[in-house]
Amino acid sequence: MKALPIIRIILLMLCAFILMSVPAQAQQKKKRAQQRSTPQTEAAAQLAKSREEYVRVTREYKASLQSLLGIYENNVRKAQAQVTNSRELYTQGLISKHALDESEARVIEAQAKVNEVKQQMATADTQIADTLIEAQTDEQMARARPVPSGSLVRTTAYIRYNAPGVWLLSEAWKVQRFFLQKFGRPLPISAFGQSAIHDQWRLDHHNAMDVPINPDGAEGQALMEFLRASGIPFSAFRMAIPGTATGPHIHIGQPSHRY
Repeated sequence: MKALPIIRIILLMLCAFILMSVPAQAQQKKKRAQQRSTPQTEAAAQLAKSREEYVRVTREYKASLQSLLGIYENNVRKAQAQVTNSRELYTQGLISKHALDESEARVIEAQAKVNEVKQQMATADTQIADTLIEAQTDEQMARARPVPSGSLVRTTAYIRYNAPGVWLLSEAWKVQRFFLQKFGRPLPISAFGQSAIHDQWRLDHHNAMDVPINPDGAEGQALMEFLRASGIPFSAFRMAIPGTATGPHIHIGQPSHRY
């Protein structure tokens, strides 16, 4: 009979050991799962941080362009005033035609600098918009199934056609010809190929162009239909981005990934 208490004690010790080991095993499994997910979580956090930094610095760059624009516009006004004065002097025979031509050329040169800065500002806005909307779309697509080549992805903010072939910017004339024949006006282009801001932020925009056309409008619908029929990749942004001057537009070519 003395053996029974001993057996009972041994059984109680085994039960206690099992009960203590189960939480430990569960904790180890949880720890391993956390270790497996940590690199993915860190990568996602790093990507989000990079995008935020990119948007912040690009906005600072745009602010510096805004200051430069004021200087250049003031130079245009001065050059125009000088032309007015030069024309009066030329009429009076006090200066030569060559001097008048030089004065008018300075106006053209000053205006060209204004136009260049405005283009750079528009490009900065477009890149901010592309970055913000593509980040939102990437999150939505991450929860969906992988998109095969040749498929169309639609979200509330974004439409992307993943064309199976390769499109080069040298073929842009086909898109321009279609638009001109269809709507009787040149295709509006806000960014054509690589620009200074693309180089600065290491964005590959060599074989891409941006057109300020609403993808939900008649022109946008016709253009996207032509692009799909021609096997040309595009990303259509369906809404404006708060804090930028960029409205709905269509990015023709592969997305501008960083290199």
